[in-house]
Amino acid sequence: MPRSNLAGKVVIVTGAAGGIGQVLVGALLEHGCRVAALDVNRTHLADLGHRLGARGEANLLLLETDVSEYAACRHAVDETIARLGGLHALVNNAAIGLGAIRADHEKRPIDIQEISPPIWQRFVAVNFSGAWNMTRACIDPMIGQRSGRIINVTTSFATMLRGGFHPYGPCKAALEAMSAGHAEEFRASGITVNVVLPGGPVDTSMIPPESGFDRAALISPAVMAPPIVWLCSDASQGITGNRYIASFWDVSKPPEEAERGCRAPVAWSGLGQPMVAPRHRSA
Repeated sequence: MPRSNLAGKVVIVTGAAGGIGQVLVGALLEHGCRVAALDVNRTHLADLGHRLGARGEANLLLLETDVSEYAACRHAVDETIARLGGLHALVNNAAIGLGAIRADHEKRPIDIQEISPPIWQRFVAVNFSGAWNMTRACIDPMIGQRSGRIINVTTSFATMLRGGFHPYGPCKAALEAMSAGHAEEFRASGITVNVVLPGGPVDTSMIPPESGFDRAALISPAVMAPPIVWLCSDASQGITGNRYIASFWDVSKPPEEAERGCRAPVAWSGLGQPMVAPRHRSA
């Protein structure tokens, strides 16, 4: 992808200090973007800044942000616009993994009795409401400029529907449903909404050693960069309401060809047809 295609674009990435977030921030900086890296963990965020070093010094804004709090999200968006000069794309990547409940959850699925109401509420607040908070905080400037990219990181259908994978699975299912609705709602405003997912377990700290996975068999978080970088670019103008399995993106092909080969409708959209509810009619 030509560097000029993304040069100067301002992108917000949430969950920026995690395994996938670090990859996305680095890739976007390499393509000339200015990036606001949001994360709730101040220490990990500082480590991200040190690791990127001179590569991102002038174009990287580190913002400690809890996406579960709308006021914090709004502050982060205002800071991004004021200090980086605009806002072109939002990547909703922040999430809590099931390792926060029990590290061996892959071997022994989590049952409902292990999930206290505060745990459930915290997962929903970060993994689902956090994306809504960030979208709501970004939408006014995006509508004002009649352009913007919103990219939501979800998961496989198997994970969404799997027993013993609550609260993570249902939160991601809800996020994908929200993505479908927002793609329709924002279509006339020049704002696109798409979903990207890895396509399987990823080699990050969200998969703890106790999971029992062969680390060599896990998907590299690097697969997430090509589709998300492309979706942030001018080349994706008008492309909305899709889901992309990142591990299916063929980097040996030109990005536009890789995108066509990887594209599928965002989840649940086909389930709404035919329309059952009565349509509004003009008098």
